[in-house]
Amino acid sequence: MQLKEILSGLEGLKVKGSLEVEIRKIESSSQNIKQGDMFIAIDGFNQNGHQFIGEAIQKGAKVIMAQVDKLTKEMVKDLPADVTFILSPDTRHAISICACNYYHNPSHKLKLIGVTGTKGKTTTTFMIKTLLEKQGFKVGLIGTICTYIGEEKIGENSRTTPEGLELQQLLAKMVEAKCDFAVMEVSSQSLKLDRVAGCKFDSGIFTNFSKDHISKKEHENMEDYFGSKVKLFQMCQYAYINSDDIYALKLPSLVPNCTYATYGIDNPADLLAKDITVTNISVDFKVKLASKNQRVKTSIPGRFSVYNSLAAISVALRYGVTPENIIEGLLNVRVPGRSELVDNQKELTIMIDYAHTPESLEAILTTIKSYTKGKVICIFGCGGDRDTGKRPLMGQVAGKLADYTIITSDNPRSEKEETIIKQIEEGIKDTKGNYECITNRKEAIKKALQIAHKADLILIAGKGHELTQEIQGKKYPFDERKIVKEILQEQ
Repeated sequence: MQLKEILSGLEGLKVKGSLEVEIRKIESSSQNIKQGDMFIAIDGFNQNGHQFIGEAIQKGAKVIMAQVDKLTKEMVKDLPADVTFILSPDTRHAISICACNYYHNPSHKLKLIGVTGTKGKTTTTFMIKTLLEKQGFKVGLIGTICTYIGEEKIGENSRTTPEGLELQQLLAKMVEAKCDFAVMEVSSQSLKLDRVAGCKFDSGIFTNFSKDHISKKEHENMEDYFGSKVKLFQMCQYAYINSDDIYALKLPSLVPNCTYATYGIDNPADLLAKDITVTNISVDFKVKLASKNQRVKTSIPGRFSVYNSLAAISVALRYGVTPENIIEGLLNVRVPGRSELVDNQKELTIMIDYAHTPESLEAILTTIKSYTKGKVICIFGCGGDRDTGKRPLMGQVAGKLADYTIITSDNPRSEKEETIIKQIEEGIKDTKGNYECITNRKEAIKKALQIAHKADLILIAGKGHELTQEIQGKKYPFDERKIVKEILQEQ
C-alpha cells in the first residue's frame, strides 16, 4: 500500500521525503522490521521506541514515523536520504489510524460492539456472542480471555484490548471470515492510549464503574479512569447503560450525540429485571421480551449476572434476536474464569473467579455466602505493579465476608510477594476474620482443599481464566483447574 494512503486522515504531520513509497508492512517493533517496512516509534512504559530508529533503518525500514516530543537529535543523526521521515504529534494515535487504513477499515465492514466498565466486560461479551450466534449470525470476539472467530479460538490475549496494529489485523481476519459482528471488551487503558482510534462502533455498553486500575502505569486518579471510558461513547451510534450506576447516568449529558437506552434492577429502566432468584448454580429473573414478561435463567449465579444478562439482552433485541433464542442462549452460556465451578471426584464445591478488586470480591463473596450451607473459604492475593490502595481494602472484604481466608500470591510481577501480602494483611487485621498467609499459591490452594468439607465452598479468586503466573518478569504455567485436580489426586 502507498504511504500516502496509510497516512490518510492524520493531521499535524511534518514529512521529509517522498509519500510515493510502497509499504510492505507497518511495525512498532524494530525486531520485526524487514525491507520495505514502515517503523512507527512508540514511547512505551518500559522502552522508548525512538531509541531503535537506527536499528529499524539498518533492517530495511523505508519510512520512519516519530513523535515530536519524544525524539532527540541523537536518535536520528544518521538518517539516510532515501528514508522518508515523518514527525507526528502523537504516534500512539497515528499508528491506530495507519493500521485502520492499511487493513482497509475492517470495523466499517461489520457491526462492532464495544463493552466497557470496571466489572462484567468479559461475561457480557460472551453472552452477546452467544445470543447473536443463537440467532444465526457469525460473531468474532476480542477480550481478556482470548480471541474467537465464530467457534474457532485463534489465540489468547496478553491484554484486554490489543494494540492498534494487532486489533485491526484481528478485525480484518473477521471480515475475511465473513463475520457479521465483532464483540470487543474495550478497556479504559486502550481508550486512553488510542488503541481503538479509527474504529467505527455500532453499539457500546457501560456496565458499571468503581475503583480500579489506579497506578503510575494506568490511571492517575478516578477522573482520568472515568474520562477514558467516556471516549468509547464518542465513537458509538447507540449505547446501553446501567441505570443503577451513577457514573453511567452521566453519559447522556457528557456525550449527547449518542442514542441511549437503559437497563437495571433498582431504578427505572427501559429493560428492567424483576422477581430475581439466585441459587448456587444459576440465577433467574423476569424481564419484558416482545411486550411479554418472561422468565430468563443463566447458569452463572449472582446478582451481577442479572446486569450482564440485561446488557446482552438489550443489544440482542436491537439486532433482532428472538425471545426464544435469548432464553435458550443465556441458559447455555459459559464463561471461563467467571464463577466457574471445577468438577472434581471428591464432590467439593470449588469456584474459580476473576474477582480482583474490592468491589468484585465483595460481590462474589456476598453472592456465594447467601447460598452456601457450610463455610466459605477464600483464597486470593493482589497483582504487583498495580493499584496498591486496593490491597488492604480487599483484606477487609475477605475478613468480613469469608469464614476463612488464605492470603497468597497473585501475579506479583516485579514486586516482592511478601510485601503485597503484608499490605493485604493490614486490612484483614481490622476485622475479626480468621485467616492465614501462604505465599505459594499452589500451597494455599492445597491447604484449602485439605480443610474443606462437602458443605463448604472454596473460592479461588483473582486469576480466573489466566493460565500463567507472572513472577519477576517471567510467566510460569499456572492453570488453577489442573492444579486443583493434581492436588486432589495426590490426597
